[in-house]
Amino acid sequence: MEITNDPTINDYRTLFIEDTDFYNRIVLGSLLPHILWAPLPRFLQTWLRNYIGGVLLYFISGFLWSFYIYYWKRNVFLPKDAIPSRRAMVLQISVAMKAMPWYSLLPTISEYLTELGWTKSFPRLHNVGWLSYVVYLAIYMVIVEFGIYWMHRELHDIKPLYKHLHATHHIYNKQNTLSPFAGLAFHPLDGILQALPHSIALFIVPVHFIAHLVLLFIEAIWTANIHDCIHGKLWPVMGAGYHTIHHTTYRHNYGHYTIWMDWMFGTLRDPEKDEGKDM
Repeated sequence: MEITNDPTINDYRTLFIEDTDFYNRIVLGSLLPHILWAPLPRFLQTWLRNYIGGVLLYFISGFLWSFYIYYWKRNVFLPKDAIPSRRAMVLQISVAMKAMPWYSLLPTISEYLTELGWTKSFPRLHNVGWLSYVVYLAIYMVIVEFGIYWMHRELHDIKPLYKHLHATHHIYNKQNTLSPFAGLAFHPLDGILQALPHSIALFIVPVHFIAHLVLLFIEAIWTANIHDCIHGKLWPVMGAGYHTIHHTTYRHNYGHYTIWMDWMFGTLRDPEKDEGKDM
């Protein structure tokens, strides 16, 4: 790593490295024999930890949510003909698992660049105080919302990107082909591009690095939620009702957590207003 004379950067770097090593020990040490992971370079340890964490989060959230809506609450949230087949869900899992090793590179590279002192991240809340923490986090989320909206929209508007990347995800275009497992069923580069605003924001605004990692992994839970076809009716959340419309019209509701970007840029379509209409 490059050496700097800035004591603050060096202090931050020490804390970032301590945090990374701690997370690696917690995840890898509890799941794998020490001899399998300890000799690996730190970068590979971090990648392996992110990969295992991503896989566990994907399967735990996907299976629990699918069990709840398709079996425990069968025909309560969705009619029988809207429940996806096991074959469709297995296909989605297969696509997601092929991409997961590549998805795991993004948080790994973000951690490495943060350890080098290249981002604006800070390691501890007391480095900035509560007020600044909240303000920075709000700015970070706006950047993420804006970035994901336009990245997603361009993946549709730029035809080669759609054909070679995003079309992999849009084979799921009806209620009975969508499921929580479709949330990460992307071409690997497509999934990385849509998560990239999280990492880009690290170079723009100071943000607590643990918050960044948590939000990045929350993507796995959030994407599972917005592919279950259940309209939650919680304004201004871009829930599954909105995202199901996106999968049927291909030109509306590109947003991520909220409807604000679609509202600002004229691509919002409200599922409640669409009830009874042919989409």
